[in-house]
Amino acid sequence: MLLYCFRDMDMANAEDIVQDAFSAALISWKEDNMPANAEGWLFKVCRNKAINKIKADKKLSMVNGAEHFDIHETVFPESLIKDQQLKLLFACAHPGLAPKAQVVITLKYVINLKVEAIARILAMSIDGIDKLLVRSRQKIKDEKILFEELPAGTLNKRIPVVHKILYLVFNEGYKSSWGKQLIREELCEEALMMTKILLESRLANNETCALYALMLFNAARLRSRFSISGALLDLEEQDRNVWNQDLIILGSKYLQQSKDVTVSSYHYEAAIAYLHCIAGNFKATRWNIITGLYQRLLQLHSNPFIELNYAIALYYSGKKENAFSILKTLHQHTFLHQYYLLNTTLGKLYLLEKDHAKAKNYLLAALKQTNILAEKDFIMRLLEKTINADTT
Repeated sequence: MLLYCFRDMDMANAEDIVQDAFSAALISWKEDNMPANAEGWLFKVCRNKAINKIKADKKLSMVNGAEHFDIHETVFPESLIKDQQLKLLFACAHPGLAPKAQVVITLKYVINLKVEAIARILAMSIDGIDKLLVRSRQKIKDEKILFEELPAGTLNKRIPVVHKILYLVFNEGYKSSWGKQLIREELCEEALMMTKILLESRLANNETCALYALMLFNAARLRSRFSISGALLDLEEQDRNVWNQDLIILGSKYLQQSKDVTVSSYHYEAAIAYLHCIAGNFKATRWNIITGLYQRLLQLHSNPFIELNYAIALYYSGKKENAFSILKTLHQHTFLHQYYLLNTTLGKLYLLEKDHAKAKNYLLAALKQTNILAEKDFIMRLLEKTINADTT
């Protein structure tokens, strides 16, 4: 595959040109048969539109000499990475960009997620994501950062960023309550396919195996997260007979292959997911082992979202006082205080403790913190339980 970068064209104009090219394809390909070389057709249209844009823009014409301008061409060695999106993931993991900018640009321009979705999965505001995109585009333009693939030895340094992006894309599909089931599954499948292709390349390592195992364990439970009517279900409510045992077996194989002296966050998360998958029922889950794994994960990578899951595991392992202590501390966190899932968790656990007044307060707060119908319905079901408990 070839990547072409017009040196003096900003990403906003480039994005408009690509969108125009796809619009032209929708019109043209409806009337005629799809061209044999669809990528070549799209590139040619993009190139022509870019040329017209540069010629029409007087400022760019002065910079480029009206008729002449440079096209930077980067050829990716097919033997290293075969998947085109995966190539772009490595290209966007440019060391000239800050780690967070690398992730945001990839999620926006390669995976094509909306700003709202990116803000949600990175725990940032929409305005914060917009500003980061503007600064990143300006940096790319000012410093003429060209997205190009480097030799295998240098590409290895970009593996951690690529892992993180694949992880975030899968999680967006798995954890999201928005959109139709097909849309959610497509995101997960896309991340799985790219991770598998990465595994088949010479760039993969043990972390790649652990990440793939984690995805497989979670993919095995994907369809059980929603009822036939579309209601969001938590782990306790899910029908374990729906879980895909073939994926669980395959995940176990890759988890075994991932063993190494160095243990990554993906290893710990995959091990936690494995324990959930092999539990015969919710009560049979080995919560004590899971809490230990979360402790090690927090030592490796402190994160408020991991702390939230750690607190839940503590509660179900019988250490309720510790669990509520952590949850109350998290409630002081600037972002998590407004996070529906934290308040929903507190509401559910207080409901289990039969403290219906506190449960109701937290659930009502959670209800105001999400606009997603499936999430609202889930919270409403818990609220109904508190109301029914009060009347009995």
